[in-house]
Amino acid sequence: MPADVPAEESRRTPLSRDRVLRAAVAFADGAGIEALSMRRLAQELGVVPMALYKHVANKEELLDGMVEAVVAGLDPHVPGADWKSAVRRRILGARDALVRHAWAAQVIRSRTSPTPAVLAYLDSVIGMFRAGGFSLDLTHHAMHALGSRVLGLTEELFDAPPSPGPRATATASVSASAADPAQTAAREAMALRYPHVTELAGAVAHDRSSVVGGRGCDDRFEFEFALDLLLDGFERLHGQGWTSAPRP
Repeated sequence: MPADVPAEESRRTPLSRDRVLRAAVAFADGAGIEALSMRRLAQELGVVPMALYKHVANKEELLDGMVEAVVAGLDPHVPGADWKSAVRRRILGARDALVRHAWAAQVIRSRTSPTPAVLAYLDSVIGMFRAGGFSLDLTHHAMHALGSRVLGLTEELFDAPPSPGPRATATASVSASAADPAQTAAREAMALRYPHVTELAGAVAHDRSSVVGGRGCDDRFEFEFALDLLLDGFERLHGQGWTSAPRP
């Protein structure tokens, strides 16, 4: 509920599906998706739980509607843009939306089939490739290569370590290492056995606050780095007239 709208005025507003979904999105943004229930949402709206079922059949339909509301609000395609900048802007716009609504990535992954708004979004991205002259063959494989990244999602190689993160742990261990020789020995043993993993882990810092869905080292720079590699590769294959069919 917006802060500038008096509670009593909001409670007098007639209930509608749009109002239910907007309230659910706002609730999940503030309290997290795990805290959302039909009863809690009804309390937020100042109605009895049964009133919600006139607009959403159950919580699964509520979650579908919340995904619809977020995806439908993404920036539309800008006419006249070349395919590469259009696709890039579309995907980064989706990512920005998932950053704003931290719960949305988890819910999208949990859906057994895409909602109409997600299908419309995917249709728009496919249309951008096709408008850029891509064959159906290359478009098909480009969408596979993008995978969940097309919606601003990524699957990292490893889950994020439990909080506190690596940087906080490393800082704390500076003073603790002298008092705990066992930890120091364990780190040294790991460095000997897995030198490259240890070297990389110690050399890089990850912005965990920007992770979509709380997974791994997926800050905006890393996301754009991988996305641009893919788009550059698609552009090269398109220019070569690439096809998945065996060449004679």
